[in-house]
This record gives sequence, structure tokens and C-alpha cells, in this order.
Amino acid sequence: MAYWEELDEGSRGELARQIADLDLEQVGRWVQQYVLSPPTVEAAYSPEPAPFYPCRPPDESRRRTYRQASQFGEKLLREGKIAAFVVAGGQGTRLGFDGPKGNFPITPVRGKTLFQVFAEYILVARARYGMACPWYIMTSPLNHAQTLEILESNGFYGLPAEDVVVFEQGTMPNFGFDGRILMADKGRIATSPDGHGGSLRALHRSGALADMKCRGIEHISYWQVDNPLINIFDPLFIGLHAADGAEMSSRAVIKNSPFEKVGNFCLVDGKMTVIEYSDLPDELAEARKPDGSLRFELGSIAIHIIDRAFVERLNEHGFSLPLHRAVKKIPHIDAQGRWVEPSQPNGVKLESFIFDALPLARKSIILETLREAEFAPTKNATGVDSAESTRRMIVERSADWLEAAGVKVPRKADGTPDCLLEIAPSFALYKQDVRAKVARVPRIRPGDSVYLA
Repeated sequence: MAYWEELDEGSRGELARQIADLDLEQVGRWVQQYVLSPPTVEAAYSPEPAPFYPCRPPDESRRRTYRQASQFGEKLLREGKIAAFVVAGGQGTRLGFDGPKGNFPITPVRGKTLFQVFAEYILVARARYGMACPWYIMTSPLNHAQTLEILESNGFYGLPAEDVVVFEQGTMPNFGFDGRILMADKGRIATSPDGHGGSLRALHRSGALADMKCRGIEHISYWQVDNPLINIFDPLFIGLHAADGAEMSSRAVIKNSPFEKVGNFCLVDGKMTVIEYSDLPDELAEARKPDGSLRFELGSIAIHIIDRAFVERLNEHGFSLPLHRAVKKIPHIDAQGRWVEPSQPNGVKLESFIFDALPLARKSIILETLREAEFAPTKNATGVDSAESTRRMIVERSADWLEAAGVKVPRKADGTPDCLLEIAPSFALYKQDVRAKVARVPRIRPGDSVYLA
């Protein structure tokens, strides 16, 4: 409030609104717990490997279970019980792209954006299952207006405007190392988005959760905006989750190495838990089973099915997930009102993670998936988890789908496809859909660019 007398009426009103939004009792606790006394990694836990459903059923009994679960999942889809929910608050900065990450062109032939890929999937699923599936999109204060403009200017990619619900995630104040809240300018608190865990709070505060209830939605398909390979409506995943009475369930991949930078699915005190790669002791990360595979082999990829009723329960008495501390360089104004652009970390940002809701669920299941089939994070312009690697994975998955249906795909000496391939959702929503449309696939020659729709 140091500069209150210098502010005009509008700036005073905005600062007062920001202050009123702060839960000062919580802020005091956060300062003590996370800022002044950095939390230490809990060493007393004894994690066990988490049980999971393998991507390929090992025997006839499990195959029968999978068939029944898929049928149940399709029934829930036809009944309109499933909503799509993408977390899309990020910008394309690391991709060298100016704008919301969801507007980044990612497909290898047509250059469709991430938003367009998801919208087309939902549009085809609506027709396939005869449902009016709503699409919920969580933005951040940084890209909310731009995202709305992109969606509106593209006619919501053919989806009814009333079925695309866009809302902002919450923010957290930024702190100096002394525990004081930093100011972005004389009339504005320095804040940052509250993390993807805050999405469950934002669903409630925005009214999206109430909208879901009015529509009869029971389960939420959650994913993050940087993954164009997402299978939004997997009947098997939905069916296993619902049939088992789970409240929050996850997809997982088998880790590439003991120290791959993904969270580790574990059981801690009987509760499903994700332990970050940096927090899992080396001896556990490297532990092996008798067959030589990793004991803690399941990596978290931020794909979940979440019950609407579970999110309601989390918000009943004040939403609170554990917070995570990040020491950062935070631009701010100093006590004299001068702008400071720090060259070294000067403060703390706090955020929550979606996977920290898992231990709060009464039941949770994991379904393994193949990363080449469903996980292509697009975080960097080149290298690992990049736009380049994602486009290669889109081509490779398209080749796999075509070859499984009997189509010959030209390949290079190293085994990679010698062509560009892109399969639109309108051609095939799932791998098994391709077989019925083989006659529409042209002959593919080396160097061709083939788009199937």
C-alpha cells in the first residue's frame, strides 16, 4: 500500500481487488512454510511400485475385462457423461513462437495448430457417439484474451460456441526471500499462475464445474495443451476408471531410464502418489525387478480421468493442494518504486501440481500406454520434447496405423518413414478405424506428403 496516495481511482480499485482476493491467513502460513523455511524432502516414506493395467492384456481373462470396460466407456460417451478439459495457459516462448502455445502449428503436412487438432478430434467424437461433448479450456491471465480471439476468429473450429467454455486459472503472489509480497508496479501485485494443480480450483471458481453438473457430466478427460497425440476419449481408459469406481485415474508410460525427467507413480501408505524424479532416491530409481526391468517403471504424463464429484469434494471446504517452491528471478519494483530486473534469483514462486490430488482420491487406477501412441510433449523448438520430435512422432504413428491395416509405407534405411504422413480425426479417430478406409489410401511413394481426411 506504500504508493496508494499516488494511484488514481481506477488503479486503487484494482489493487484493492487484488488484496481482497488474497487469503491473508494462508499467505502467512505459506511464507513460514515455503519462503522463510524452505521445505526439505521427506525421507521417512517407503514407496512401493504402483499397480497398473498393462496396455496389452496378458491373458483371456484380462482381455475380457478390457472388452467389457471398452463397451462401458463407449456407453458413457454415448450418454454424454464425459467432458474434455485442456490446460492451455502456456505461451509458445520456448518454441520461438509469439502467442498461446495452443495456436502453435504442429502437424507435419497441413500445419494444423494444437487447438485445431483437439477441436477436430472432439468434433468427430461428437458425431461418432452422438453426444454434445463440451470442451473446457483453461487459459492464464497472460493469454486469455488472445485465446478467445483465436477461437472466435476460427469459428471454434466447427464446434458450437456454447460448447466451448474458456476460463482463466488462478494466480499466486510472488515473494521476496524476506517473505514480503513483491509488487509488479505501484498499483499491482506481482503474481504468477498457480500451476496445473490450480486447474481443479479454477473449475470451481469459474463456474465450469457447475456447468458440467447442469450438463450431466460425470467424468472429465484432462490433458495438457502441448500433447497433440492425446487420445481424448479412450473408451478403455474411461471404462476401467468408471467400472473400478476410481475418482482420479492416470495414463502412464514405461520410463526410458531410471532418471528420466518424469514423475514416478508409487504407492505411499497405500495411496497413489507421484514422486518427482528429483525427489526419488537414486537407489530406488535404479532398483530392478528379477527380470531386469525397473522396479519404479511408471512415468507420469499428465493424462487423467477425473470425476466431477471428486473435484466438487476438493472444493467443499476451501481448496488446498500441497504447494511447491520455485526460486526464480522475479521482476518487481523496489522500496523506492524503481523497476528491478534481477540478474540472479531473488524470490519464490509457489504452484500446485495436478498429480498431488491423486492421494486424496478414494481410489485411483493406472492404465499403461505406449508413448509413441499417445505422448508427444511439445516444449522446445528442437531436440528432446520438441516440435521436431513431435512431428516425427505424428508421422510415425500414422505409418504404424496404416501398416497395421496392410498399407505399404516406404521407409529409409534406418527404419523411419520416407514420407510425411498426417491422418486427420475425420479419417480415423482410433487405430482400428483405418482398416475400413484402406481403399481411400493412395499409393505412398518415397518423399510423398500424404494427408488423409
